[in-house]
Amino acid sequence: MSILSLVEDRPTPKEVYNWRIYLLAAIASFTSCMIGYDSAFIGTTISLQSFKDEFNWDSYSPDQQNLISANIVSLYQAGAFFGAFFAYPIGHFWGRRWGLVSAAVIFTLGAGIMLGANGDRGLGLIYGGRVLAGLGVGAGSNITPIYISELAPPAIRGRLVGVYELGWQIGGLVGFWICFGVDDTLAPSHKQWIIPFAVQLIPSGLLLLGIFFVRESPRWLFLRGRREEAIKTLCWVRQLPEDHIYMVEEIGAIDASLEHQRSTIGLGFTKPFLAVWSNKRILYRLFIGSMLFLWQNGSGINAINYYSPTVFKSIGLRGANTSLLTTGIFGVVKTVVTFIWLLWLIDHLGRRLLLLIGAAGGSICLWVVGAYICVAKPTERPDDAPLEGGGIAAMFFFYLWTVFYTPSWNGTPWVMNSEMFDPNVRSLAQACAAGSNWLWNFLISRFTPQMFAAMGYGVYFFFASLMILSIIFVFFLVPETKGIPLESMDGLFEHKPIWHAHAKVLAKLREDEAIFRRDIEESGFSKTADERLEQTETAVPKVDA
Repeated sequence: MSILSLVEDRPTPKEVYNWRIYLLAAIASFTSCMIGYDSAFIGTTISLQSFKDEFNWDSYSPDQQNLISANIVSLYQAGAFFGAFFAYPIGHFWGRRWGLVSAAVIFTLGAGIMLGANGDRGLGLIYGGRVLAGLGVGAGSNITPIYISELAPPAIRGRLVGVYELGWQIGGLVGFWICFGVDDTLAPSHKQWIIPFAVQLIPSGLLLLGIFFVRESPRWLFLRGRREEAIKTLCWVRQLPEDHIYMVEEIGAIDASLEHQRSTIGLGFTKPFLAVWSNKRILYRLFIGSMLFLWQNGSGINAINYYSPTVFKSIGLRGANTSLLTTGIFGVVKTVVTFIWLLWLIDHLGRRLLLLIGAAGGSICLWVVGAYICVAKPTERPDDAPLEGGGIAAMFFFYLWTVFYTPSWNGTPWVMNSEMFDPNVRSLAQACAAGSNWLWNFLISRFTPQMFAAMGYGVYFFFASLMILSIIFVFFLVPETKGIPLESMDGLFEHKPIWHAHAKVLAKLREDEAIFRRDIEESGFSKTADERLEQTETAVPKVDA
């Protein structure tokens, strides 16, 4: 099988892989542009001299500076943690589309509040705006992966949910480079540091404009009993008529899944909460999904994203402009590799193998970087000393770590959490997964400055060790989910050992597909409505008047 061949659960008409599905995913993924931009711009912006001058940075001790930096960064994650759970009732009662609208409006309000901050007013507006913006992106991190996965055909579900990750990286790329741009082209002033804050309004504004094109999730409509609207929307997304055999199969699978949910968990708002505590199968998957984000943040990515100037300084780089340039290159590498992950790797190599390779390669790179800092002690060199050969090698391994991490742990946990839960539990499960992400994100961003101050090169050894532990976790507990329909995820987690589950479930699906198609063909329903009418008219003799 070619690496570029799609793994389909059943024969899929080419009309299903159409432009509408990609456009809907792209519009929804403006939520991740908001997240990615923030993760990149905030650490570099508060390192600008103009920002420090306006808020009298030199009047604080180093410990106070670290505390203020950590508070500015981490309040956003704290808001996002609560926003992830806040989105659950919105997504359940009002739908995925209105969830996206709510996320954009709340984020826009928070970003606007931050623009009122200056030296006279102090940092209060930035703190408040960061919490509010965090609520918005937390809600978006819950709703968007669910929305995309519920629209996606199984064979390209990873690619489409990967558009969410691509939006994250594009936002990050802009965030990394905009600070270099204002630092390089503008004199230190209020305008220099406020521009990066203002750019936050662009992705949320684009989402509010694009929402007029967005259709509601068909699976959510089925869940709420709006069957006719759900079928009409699903046919619009798939660009196939309702009586096409592919649509008959998909609608039948959704109906069967909902009926199973109705008879086991139930379809009410509180039923998923009861199911989580009473159903070990769901609790196990919830544990898997939440732990994936522990290991994701345990790679050190958010320490690097939010405090990249500090990271590059620890390797031996000097000068604010040089640090910003190096950070910008880091953003370029992440974005380029994300394109490769999105277009080829996620739906061809699969989720499980990517996680294993990424953790192994990334761990080796961090051990090398930490060892260099331990031996060479680059932070003790004079400020005007050039980067030596060992430092260049450390930079190479740092960027190599980016190449390993980005197509594996950066987006794959989001893909897996969006696809491995039953319909009525999916929104609550995604809220828990997103909440887990923001919890670990908060802890890392809150204590990274103190970790570097206290541990030095040990920070790299710490994250490298966590990546080794993640290999053990994935190998024994995480199944492959690529190409498996959302309605068939239960069977995937029932097979043991876990590394054989994917092949067994896919074989069973193809066997069931062959039986179903044979029955359909024998009944004549596989023909179009016009063909069936013509067949009926031919079979029934006309009676003369």
